[in-house]
Amino acid sequence: MDLFEYQGKQYFSRFGIAVSPGDIADTVDQAVAVAERVGYPVVVKAQVKVGGRGKAGGVKLANNVDEVRLHAGNILGLDIKGHVVHRLWVERSSDIEKEYYASFTLDRPNKTHLGMLSAQGGVEIEVVAEENPGAIAFLSIDPVRGLDLATARRWVAEAELDEIAREQAAELLVKLYDCYTKGDCDLAEINPLILTPEGKVHALDAKVTLDENASFRHPEWEEFRATETEDPREKMAKEKGLNYIGLDGSVGIIANGAGLAMSTLDVVNQVGGTAANFLDIGGGANADVMASALEVINSDPKVKVIFVNIFGGITRVDEVAKGVLEALERVSISSPIVLRLDGTNAVEGRAILAPHLNESLITEPTMLDAARRAVAFASA
Repeated sequence: MDLFEYQGKQYFSRFGIAVSPGDIADTVDQAVAVAERVGYPVVVKAQVKVGGRGKAGGVKLANNVDEVRLHAGNILGLDIKGHVVHRLWVERSSDIEKEYYASFTLDRPNKTHLGMLSAQGGVEIEVVAEENPGAIAFLSIDPVRGLDLATARRWVAEAELDEIAREQAAELLVKLYDCYTKGDCDLAEINPLILTPEGKVHALDAKVTLDENASFRHPEWEEFRATETEDPREKMAKEKGLNYIGLDGSVGIIANGAGLAMSTLDVVNQVGGTAANFLDIGGGANADVMASALEVINSDPKVKVIFVNIFGGITRVDEVAKGVLEALERVSISSPIVLRLDGTNAVEGRAILAPHLNESLITEPTMLDAARRAVAFASA
């Protein structure tokens, strides 16, 4: 579960992490009231779960009440990459001497926690990694031992943070690690972590992703769920018991297994296409499952073609073929379908489909061939 910036800052505060004073506002008048309370100048920030707010006009500095009214009025209702702004975060403006980057996440291959720290903050960490990888200090943390202050001090020195910031930064990093572990986060990121001209260190931004698997330990997370704006496609898929993530492309994807679904996304991208979704039907590819999957994808007006990529292991391809044909009798599909079927009983499955193939229902022998055909449809 991804949190809005203001929720991330509120979460940080629970663990003693210093953030700029501020509050949420749903109206222009509320924004003015917050600004009057925290003191000018203030920054008015759009609360959407997407990057690029500043470039889109969603982050503005206000020096007085008139400017707050102007910016709040312009930002509320603003569309930022398909996300409409319904809420603002208004906080006291901070003078910045230096910007740093800090985060904790899970290093799954090594079964450890991973800390990343850089003296180059304020830009995406991917940019830093590409342009100057040596500017990131990585720290592998044994979950049993955790992070102590002595280790954090060595880490900030390795990252070459300014001398005046190091002790405060080390203390803050220990608190951020506590937030990440005790708060059951998949990601706890501060970008930028700032040093003010007065020599103070605090979090100017907050990016927090909570681990849904730990929700049973956190009944207080319900307040976060209440603010989620769920993609209607994802809501429909959830109601039908499907694993679905909506994307922005034009090739709808159905695959059995998360690994195959991810590989399919990669191959579609490799041949010049863009995926409209990630839909994993798991081990079930019967008529009910296929009909539900096709209905979800067909509800997306951006989808120009549906790519069904099935590799039968336990799942038998002949049953998949029957499921596809039965599903097509139940659901009126507006887009052509390209199928790649392989694995257990693949020959039998293709034979079942053969009499029904036409310009809108096509099979290809390999995943690459099917991806190329699907992208050709989407580009037509």
